Amino acid sequence: MRLMPLSMVKPGMKLGKRIYNEEGITLLGERMELTSHLIKRLGDHGIDFVYIDDPRTRDLVIRESVTDETRARALSEIRQTFRVVMDDQVKKKLANGRQMGKVFRGIMDLLLDDLSSNKDAMIMLTNIGVMDQYLYQHSLNVCIYATMLGMSYGYSRDELMILGLGALLHDIGKTQIPLELLRKKEKLTDGEFERIKKHTTFGFQFLKDEPNIPLLAAHCAFQHHERLDGSGYPRGLKGDEIHEYARWIGLVDSYDAMTTHRVYRNAMLPHQAMEILFTGTGTLYEKQMIELFRDKIAIYPIGVSVTLNTGETGVVVNLNSIVPQRPIVRILLDSEGQELAAPHEVDLSEKLTLMITGVHDGSEYNDAMKV
Repeated sequence: MRLMPLSMVKPGMKLGKRIYNEEGITLLGERMELTSHLIKRLGDHGIDFVYIDDPRTRDLVIRESVTDETRARALSEIRQTFRVVMDDQVKKKLANGRQMGKVFRGIMDLLLDDLSSNKDAMIMLTNIGVMDQYLYQHSLNVCIYATMLGMSYGYSRDELMILGLGALLHDIGKTQIPLELLRKKEKLTDGEFERIKKHTTFGFQFLKDEPNIPLLAAHCAFQHHERLDGSGYPRGLKGDEIHEYARWIGLVDSYDAMTTHRVYRNAMLPHQAMEILFTGTGTLYEKQMIELFRDKIAIYPIGVSVTLNTGETGVVVNLNSIVPQRPIVRILLDSEGQELAAPHEVDLSEKLTLMITGVHDGSEYNDAMKV
């Protein structure tokens, strides 16, 4: 399979990976033939990239960080809880009982079990779904990123539970922001931005007295937009004034926001988002944290098309956990752009004279993928 921007997908191509809804239920399965109507519907639902079946890369396997069952349950619980909190004061009181804390601790136990079995794997959240509500999937993504980084950093299970709960609920305060403001496509006014910034305070106030939710998790909601140089909000904290967990969550929150479709802009590819994060080294984010994230994230995900300094073009078919910037690439086109009769693979961690010089949109493969 190959990762392609939806803008390059043509009718007749087949999905290489399923499309699911906000509760983890499959809407379009693997090998589903796409029509112009389906392609338009995917675009309407905010999907910028899809995996397309390609005979030359059909053997590629995308390993999931968490099981489909865990993902579906987590998304369902996030959705139900956030919607209850969003509705009205009466229902809010019902959500404030001990049940909410117990439910999310149960979700974290499932996530920790799944992630522990893949703790040495590269982070590659490649599940592509219909995002009717960006908030739910974003909350889960940030939790998975932060928890996997916490594992690599050496946190205990108890520490990971607190970090994960803080990440899972970091944006719960957005339930108190009008949806039309969160979904606004135009540039926010100063007043509108100030209102959105209050979600950090709303989240802290909601979580701080919650039974079974650690106070530190509430502070993660409060501090995840604070930055090292004091330029963040709501209190302009600096450096060590920001709890370490909140610094992890702030980093991955920014990354996931950039790599996920938003109403006001399309999603970026991982290497683009990583370049932006690195511009904030030492001012917005800690160098040590960004470097660990870089070493654990799949900057060039399996299935993405890349060009080498030789002019050859291929597809990433495997990752190198030691040097993620240098994956294994299957060369499909020569330096003249001609399709190779016998594609071959090169391990960039061994061929040090070869470098990735660009990431392609996949249009050069359209004819070959109609098989």
